[in-house]
Parts: sequence; structure tokens; C-alpha cells
Amino acid sequence: MPDPKTTLSGSWKTAILAGMASYLDAAALVTSGIAIGGYYAAPLQLSTGAIGSLLGLQTLAFAVGALFGGRLGDRFGRRTVFTYSLVLYAIGALLLLVAASPSLLYSGVMATGLAIGADLPVSLALANEEAPPDKKGTMVVFSGMLWLAGIVSVLVLSSFMGVQGVLGGRVLFGHLLVVAAVVLLLRLTLRESAEWTAARRASEARAATGAESIEFTRARDLFRAPTVYALLATGLYYATWNLGANTLGQFGTFLWTALAKGEVAQFSQLTLLGLPVGFVAGLVFMRVVDRPARHVWFAAGSALIVLAWALPALLGPTRFALVAVMLISGLGNAFAGESVYKVWSQELFPTLLRATAGGMTMAFARALAGLAALGTPAFAVGHTRLFFGLLFGCVLVAALIGLVWIPRLPKASPLEQPQAHAASSDATTAPAMTRKVSL
Repeated sequence: MPDPKTTLSGSWKTAILAGMASYLDAAALVTSGIAIGGYYAAPLQLSTGAIGSLLGLQTLAFAVGALFGGRLGDRFGRRTVFTYSLVLYAIGALLLLVAASPSLLYSGVMATGLAIGADLPVSLALANEEAPPDKKGTMVVFSGMLWLAGIVSVLVLSSFMGVQGVLGGRVLFGHLLVVAAVVLLLRLTLRESAEWTAARRASEARAATGAESIEFTRARDLFRAPTVYALLATGLYYATWNLGANTLGQFGTFLWTALAKGEVAQFSQLTLLGLPVGFVAGLVFMRVVDRPARHVWFAAGSALIVLAWALPALLGPTRFALVAVMLISGLGNAFAGESVYKVWSQELFPTLLRATAGGMTMAFARALAGLAALGTPAFAVGHTRLFFGLLFGCVLVAALIGLVWIPRLPKASPLEQPQAHAASSDATTAPAMTRKVSL
């Protein structure tokens, strides 16, 4: 019998290395926003339209990567996909590091976007599947802590390195390249997901014997009840919440300098003020996420996020309102937003569709955010009140979905249980939900 301490230690190692996908995701978004929207803008003569298209393209590329990467991870394994995706990420970071013209910037944001999009749903699935049964939510939420760490590291660099212009951007992109290379080497020591391997073998055995059961292996099975409701709910939640978070992450520097007339370094320093509180709150959520109390904490976080975005919608983009959005929504996001969405994405979908579903919902959310980003600079300047009013409406919708709809959805574990007993069960006596779906 394996030592529980050894098993837990191995789970934490997997959670850290898999969760670094969240670190690299957040670091790439914030770095691109600061470097392309700030450090590179004047030296490379980037217009507001070019800035919007570059940052929007990165988000759209993430959507494409998540859509295909998640499916590949369910078909061919977690380890294969997150290894190759990091190689692509490193190449993209290198292109952004050496870019002396907009053409290389476009290539770099596409490569980093595709890579992290493919990596994230697969890495989250691995962290969840290798965790002990009572720690699965904890390990997934921990990836959110690494997402926060990615933001912190970039903001610390941009705030205190004392470098401006193109060199400042190169330092930030160099940080992405170094971290990606180190994580890639360490990930080579990880094994394939035992849960995925067992599920794949069971599926192949059923196919060989013709055993009658639900397969839960084909992407089209996601569009049938009951999994289709989970797909819709998590996708809509993440998309509506992410519009505000993505705008603040990619365009926070732009909004601060263009609308509030502040400075880049000042914005980074102010943002850092709320991160310790968010970090401590994230540690609290890690302790309650696998317990029934999670719903209460989620409700509190959702209320804070809604309140945060109400301020610029009512007061306009004053310095006070923008700082309040960063601080209050940062605290709320520790209990809601991306962290809890990632937990739902693991709990609500069967093993061999888990990364596929996560990739689909991430793709939808990021594609929507990417399309919005294409016009964000011009829209924020030309229709400021309407811009912030729409973002407030989006987070309000997200809160309602998370509070009312998602708690009513069934978990994936009961859906998969019949697979273990398929050989000894009579299909005619099985519940209707467990009969094989013919497509």
C-alpha cells in the first residue's frame, strides 16, 4: 500500500508543475499588455489599433489552442500535449523578446496564445486526476495561486527594474522564456495521469468486447444531456466573468494611462497593493473548496466582483475607481471567477471528456474576449461610460449563473460509475441515464 505522505507529496509536485500553465498564462497576458501597450508602443510606432489587434490576436490564438489542445489531451494523453505546448510557448516568447518590428510581434503573440491555450485545460486535468479524492479542488485552486504569482512577478519586474522603452519589454519577455524553459525540463519528470490511463484502457476494453455502456469518450457526447448543461453553464460563466478580468489584465495599463492620465510604473505599483490580500484569500479558499462551505465563499466573492465593476460604471474611470476595481475584484476573484470555474470544469465532466470540455469553454470565453479586445482601446476612449456599463452587466450575469444554475448540475462521478460495472450489469435494468447513446 503506497505511503499517503508520499502520494500527497507527488500530488503537490504535479499540481505545481501542471499549475505553472496558469502562471505562464497570466504572465503572458500581463506582460503583453505592459510591453506592447506601454514599452514597445512608442519605439515600434504601434497605433491604438495595432495594440488592440495584437492583444486581441493573442487571446483568439489562446481560444484555438484550448479547443484543439483539450481534445488532443483527452485522446493522446496529458503529458504529450503539455510538453509540446511549452516548446511552442518558449518559441513565441523568444520571438517577442527579439521583435524589432510588428511582424515578429504578431508571430510571437500567436505562438504564445496557441501554446498556453493548449496547455491549460490539459494541465488542469492532470492536476485534478493525480490529486487525492479529498484534495482535488485544492490542487486545482492552487493553480489559481500560481496565476496570481504570474501577475505578481511581472508587475514586480515592471515596477522596480528601472528600465524603459524597448529594453523594458525585452526584460519582461525574457522572464517568460526562462520560466518556460525551466518548467519544460521539470515536467519531463512527471508521469502520465493514472486516472486518464485507466479510463482509456477501460474504454478500449469495452470497445473490444462490445459491452453496453455510455462511452463518454466522443466530443459529440458533450452536446447531449446531462453534460451539455454543464458545458453551457461553465462556458457562459467563464465568458461573462472573463470579459472584465481580461480587460483589466490586458488593457489595465492602457486604461490607466489613457483615461486616468497615470503612469505605467505607478499602475503596476498600485496593482501590487492588492495582491497580498488576494494571495491570503486564495489560501483560505484552498481550505474550503472541497467542503460544502464553498458556495457561501463563492457568493461573497461574486458580490465583491459585482461591486468592484459597479464603481467605474457609476463614477467613470477616475483613478479611485480604477484602483478600487483592481483591489476589490482581486479579492473577490480569490473565491469566484477563474479559480472556481476551473474546479467546476473538473467536477462536472467525465475523465475522457474533461480536457475537451475545458478546452471548449476556455476557447469560447477567450474568443469572445479576443474579439472584444480588438476594439477595446477605441471603444473605451470613445464610449467610456457604456464600456464600463457593459462590463458591469457581464459580471452580474456571471454571478447569477454561478449562484443559481451551476449548483443544480450533477457531478461527473455518478455518470462514470456504471462504466466500472458494465461487464456485470444488465443494460435493461440500468437507469435510463446509463444506457448507451447511439450517435
